[in-house]
Amino acid sequence: MCARQALVLVAALAFSGILFSHLGSHAGVLLAAPQNLPEPSSGSRSSGTLGERSKIEIIRDVSGEFAKAVLALPRGGDGFVYRLDKPLDTARLHEIVRTHGVAVSPGDRVQITKLDLESKRIVLEINGGGKKKFHLREHLQIGVGNTAAPVGSVAHPGEGLGSTLVLDYGKPLPEMTPEDLKNQLSPLLDFGGQASATVAWIDTVPPEFKKAIQEHEAAVGMDEDMVIAALGRPERKVRERDTEGRDTEDWIYGDPPAKTVFVTFAAGKVIQVKDFND
Repeated sequence: MCARQALVLVAALAFSGILFSHLGSHAGVLLAAPQNLPEPSSGSRSSGTLGERSKIEIIRDVSGEFAKAVLALPRGGDGFVYRLDKPLDTARLHEIVRTHGVAVSPGDRVQITKLDLESKRIVLEINGGGKKKFHLREHLQIGVGNTAAPVGSVAHPGEGLGSTLVLDYGKPLPEMTPEDLKNQLSPLLDFGGQASATVAWIDTVPPEFKKAIQEHEAAVGMDEDMVIAALGRPERKVRERDTEGRDTEDWIYGDPPAKTVFVTFAAGKVIQVKDFND
């Protein structure tokens, strides 16, 4: 595993365009201090920008949560843009609902089914979002003689009937907690009194894994959901077959010369966690 991981690191360096000469005194060391691991960043704290640990906590604690709609929300993939530096434009919201149709009515119980953190915006899909997904299978055809027939067609009930909310901060995302984000959404969504999907899920996790998740660490025996809850989604994945003939997949967190963590899965479970430190 060490030889393979070293090769992966070298490939990552070349791919990222990082010259070995930039390593300086670290030429004999593979990795240094953490960059994009979920550790508190003094730079992000001092500058007020959203840190990596906060990003993971927001995705973990807000994505999948239930809430009650305060106002009607529109259909459509473009959704409604809520400028955080201005009062909520309810007149504009009502106009979009009138022209695009109602996806969610006031008082409806809804779920945040997807949450994306962009540089200056947070995009939330409500009840699956308002955009229909692309299904490759439905666009493939098999030709027999002079005729062609689709490979297959599967109904997707409810797809594209949800709503999309865009929180536009007009600046790099500021430092915030999951509760801060819920408070910012309060003119549109009320999280009070709703059962927390995250709390319900994490209460089912074995105690040793629950502790690791809270400390933002991966551990042998975790499944993919647990690792995502602890470290977020990896930037790179590498699939190989080990010396025992098992199909494995490495989830790689970090970029050289920063601290990098390899989380190795086999059959959906973590079988090894390797840290490369300065």
